[in-house]
Amino acid sequence: MVKNYFRQFAPSVLTLSRTMKRLIALSVDFSLCVLTVWLAYYLRLGEFVSFTRQGPWAEGAIWAAVTSVVLALPIFIVTGLYRAIFRYSGWPALLTVARAISIYGLIYATIFMVIGLSGVPRTIGIIQPILLLLFVGASRALARVWLGDQYQNILRHISRPRAFIYGVGRTGRQLAVAMANSPEIQIAGFLDDDDRLHGHVLNGLPIYNPGDLTALVSTLNISDVLLAMPGISRRRRNEILCQIRDARVSVRTLPSVTDLIQGKVGITDLRELDIDDLLGREPVTPNHILLAKNILGKVVLVTGAGGSIGSELCRQILVVGPIRLLLVEQNEFALYMIHQELEGKLASRDIVLVPLLASVQDEGRMREIISTWHPDTVYHTAAYKHVPLVEHNPAEGIKNNVFGTLHLARAAEENGVMDFVLISTDKAVRPTNIMGASKRLAELVLQALADNNSTTRFSMVRFGNVLGSSGSVVPKFRQQIREGGPITLTHPEITRYFMTIPEAAQLVIQAGAMARGGGVFVLDMGESVKIMDLARHMIELSGLTVRDEQNLEGDIEIEITGLRPGEKLYEELLIGNNPELTSHPRIMRAHEDSVPWAELEGKLSALEMALNVNDVGVIRLMMAQLVPGYIPNQEIVDWVYLAQEDEARAMELGSKGTSG
Repeated sequence: MVKNYFRQFAPSVLTLSRTMKRLIALSVDFSLCVLTVWLAYYLRLGEFVSFTRQGPWAEGAIWAAVTSVVLALPIFIVTGLYRAIFRYSGWPALLTVARAISIYGLIYATIFMVIGLSGVPRTIGIIQPILLLLFVGASRALARVWLGDQYQNILRHISRPRAFIYGVGRTGRQLAVAMANSPEIQIAGFLDDDDRLHGHVLNGLPIYNPGDLTALVSTLNISDVLLAMPGISRRRRNEILCQIRDARVSVRTLPSVTDLIQGKVGITDLRELDIDDLLGREPVTPNHILLAKNILGKVVLVTGAGGSIGSELCRQILVVGPIRLLLVEQNEFALYMIHQELEGKLASRDIVLVPLLASVQDEGRMREIISTWHPDTVYHTAAYKHVPLVEHNPAEGIKNNVFGTLHLARAAEENGVMDFVLISTDKAVRPTNIMGASKRLAELVLQALADNNSTTRFSMVRFGNVLGSSGSVVPKFRQQIREGGPITLTHPEITRYFMTIPEAAQLVIQAGAMARGGGVFVLDMGESVKIMDLARHMIELSGLTVRDEQNLEGDIEIEITGLRPGEKLYEELLIGNNPELTSHPRIMRAHEDSVPWAELEGKLSALEMALNVNDVGVIRLMMAQLVPGYIPNQEIVDWVYLAQEDEARAMELGSKGTSG
């Protein structure tokens, strides 16, 4: 009770003027001077002395108290005892107290021990200054603890961001209760679309019209809107975002209803409303027969197991239940991380994880792995996929993407692998860069092997960009926004298809289960997204505005840098225009031309020879011959080639200068 009283009293003290605070401190010290004289008499005489004029010691005690006050307070003022801010006072302030009372004690002791005064025992001159030192020091220490803590609490309360909860349903009410005493955020009210609720109060919080949000943000200093509707569709989230976009607030959301019910997350597990929530689509219920066909009770191998797609494939494969999962990855750290994560999810399940450091370019290592464990299904995700990097290092990109696929496919054929699924890309369609051309050539290799009476069912699954993968614009834009901009964009009209990683992985598994051998599957990516619009949405989701000609006071600028080597303005998913529908609404089967293995094999051997000596000119020429539709959109940009050209020109100029 006393503790609560002081907690309530502290804010009123802190709001007083500095003069009033000093007067309070003077009053406290005045009282302590009188109190310590009274206690000094008790310690000296063994009995309490009355300050009335009755008793043998009364008059002396009064003189001792008056002398203490008259002497102490001026000394305290002169030595700066009242200039300190108590809530910040520490050892320096206590040293000031000790110095002031030492001066006071010398004078006080001299008065009563040397000069003497009737009715005042001489030892009072020693005992009282010691008591005063203890009491004044203790008062300053208590003031620091009490006022300092309360001051910080008040600051935290004032500085907490204020937020609205969007939705007054059960989840919204639970969130309001859970956040009532949150040190991180202060709930200022609810927003709801129901006109009948506007103006009412729920749990002590007013309910407002979302249409008034812009005005409310200014008047109530709102910084966040918390979406307390975990079951709403992405379409509805987009509508809400459009409705509140001009208010310049950060939007946070709760996890899904499923995660809440299963106890994976709590009601206070808020997160920023990610662009993934807006670009991703409503999930289609997976076909569990297709999911299980190539995985359940089987040995499964995933290359590139530590990558964005590979790691998600591993997670979903583990859920289905193979007897053994082989994780093939050339990056040691990536392999370690995915292995540790999957091991933590195994619990008591009878699944064997085998982490294997290996590169698909090492044909002997691929044969060794596959002949040892004889996987039933191979998901080949390992690839170099960053367009500019592969354009600057074409030989390595082709070795990995084309010949790595060929080595793995041959090892699979030789060891009786039943299903082999290649993860391809929309950049393989009419490619303008080495990365896309190498992925199309990898498709042609598998198509040729499938047509050459292979016992392994080869299939390819082609899709566009996945949100959150390494190299994706989404994490890049997010980082640039955190750093205050600018967001760098290669072209104002560039568009891309997007899909979430979990959806892509799930569709890959189901597409592979429908393979008949040599088929190219294309995933329905939905509508293409203009990257300029994506950048603007991400800025607005962060509660910021775009700085441009129309808004010179905006927060984040969007800077156009120009297309990178090999980059296209837009991507396609089909070479032809005759996709075949499948039993899954988001998976189509493409009918595309292939090249016979007898024709392809010799050209691949010639290409490999050019790769081994890094003859970039021949490599480009052969890629154009091997990949129908491949038309490079710029000159050679291989780093080694360019450096050698510069060196040759420098030597030529040097020789001309010498001869001249």
